[in-house]
This record gives sequence, structure tokens and C-alpha cells, in this order.
Amino acid sequence: MANTTGTSIRTLIVDDEPLARERVRTLIAGQAGFEVVGEASDGDQAVEAIIHGIGGQPPDLVFLDVQMPRRTGFEVIQAVGPDRMPAVVFVTAYDQYAIQAFEVQAVDYLLKPFGRERFEGAVDRARKHLEAREGGALRTQLMQLVRELQPAAPAPARQERLIVKSDGRLFFLRTDEIDWIEAAGNYVRIHAGADVHLLRETMNAIEARLDAQMFMRIHRSRIVNMERVKELHPWFSGDFEVILRDGTKLMLSRRYRDKLQGRLT
Repeated sequence: MANTTGTSIRTLIVDDEPLARERVRTLIAGQAGFEVVGEASDGDQAVEAIIHGIGGQPPDLVFLDVQMPRRTGFEVIQAVGPDRMPAVVFVTAYDQYAIQAFEVQAVDYLLKPFGRERFEGAVDRARKHLEAREGGALRTQLMQLVRELQPAAPAPARQERLIVKSDGRLFFLRTDEIDWIEAAGNYVRIHAGADVHLLRETMNAIEARLDAQMFMRIHRSRIVNMERVKELHPWFSGDFEVILRDGTKLMLSRRYRDKLQGRLT
């Protein structure tokens, strides 16, 4: 990591969306002691800029998108290596990796859309990391994060909690509190008691993150917590109606009927 004492913090912005890069560039322009030295629109460009430097020098700080063409943000870290990786602030529209990032105490994790105040908080944390020269600890954290996110087995690790966003805040939701989930365009709608949360996720992705012993797909657009199922009633044309303990009625498609009946017997 470059020595930042008495010099501007050389900053690289990596995101495949031009508007997202412009947003970060505009916000950081108002931060004293920071200089945007380059931008990258995919993972390969990011690796090149970090390893070979920009203007002969490597960046001190990278605002790094998670989901990008060619390489994800985590694959960029892997390719560069923790010994050479600058301080990183992750920037993404998806919160599915936030738990891992928080648990290993990454510099920061900005969830789009974010405001000026939240951005300034991330910048302040990055500045403190660099001023304290915590590069060794940061490299260890980054390597741990990469290892956490690499699949150790074909089946993905099931999560006991999810991060959901409400009124601009992030909070943890235990999966055993979830009653059922339904598709809602580019989001899923999570029903947990009287609360309903929107999460930017696909049905397939959220299903893969849940415990298959507890949750089951009953329709291409619905997942149910099996502990909440009270009754199963025949419906028209071979379909069934699933009744939950709170009285909620959900349709079970024929495609998933045999599997559900097998679980209930």
C-alpha cells in the first residue's frame, strides 16, 4: 500500500455503470485529501490498474463494485492478492454479501443507493485505516473475506440471517422468523409476521441461501417456511392450496405437489 502521509489519497473507482462511477467521483470531489486518479468499468481493468498502477503509482483506495463483467469485486481481490491490495470500500446494489463483509470488518460496504452522509462515513473510515497504516490487518481481513465467499463445496452455505433494508437502515432478519416469500419483479417480498420486507434478489438466489430443511418452493414465485404450514387442501386442476398457521392461503403448483406431500407425510 502506498504511503499517504502528506499526500492526497489516490483513489480508483471501479464500477460497470457510468452513472455509478460519476456519483462516487462527484461525492469524493468534496472530500479534502482525496484524488481520483482513475476509473475502471470491469474487473480486468481494475486488476490492471491496481497491479501496474496509474501514472506509475498504485492507488491507495478503491471503491469497488461487487457484481461486474469478467471479474467480480472479490475476484479482483483474489487476482491482485492481499499483499498488494489497496484499502477497499465495496459498492453494490446487492446486499447478499453484506453479512460476510461486516463479519470480517472490511473497510466499509456501501449499499446503493446511498446518500452523501453515508458516503462521507465510508470515506472517513477509509482515511482512518490509511492514516493508522493498518495495511497488515486489512490484508488479512480481505483474504479472509475472499475465503469466506469462495464455495468450499458444491452446495452453498445456508444462512441463518439476512440483511434487509428499511427506511434507509440495514438490519438483520433471522430466517426462522420468515413465514413465506414471494417474487416481486426484480425483488422478493419477505413476509415475517406483520412485517413485509423487500430484498433485491431472485427467487433462485434466495432459495439457495435458505435452509432446505426449513424452506420449500411451492410455486415458481413462492417459497414457504415448512414450520408455518398448517393444512393442505385440494384445489382445481390438480393444484393445492397451502394454508399457513396465520390463515394465509398460498397456491401450490402441480410441479411442486409431490415433493411437498412427501415432506408432510
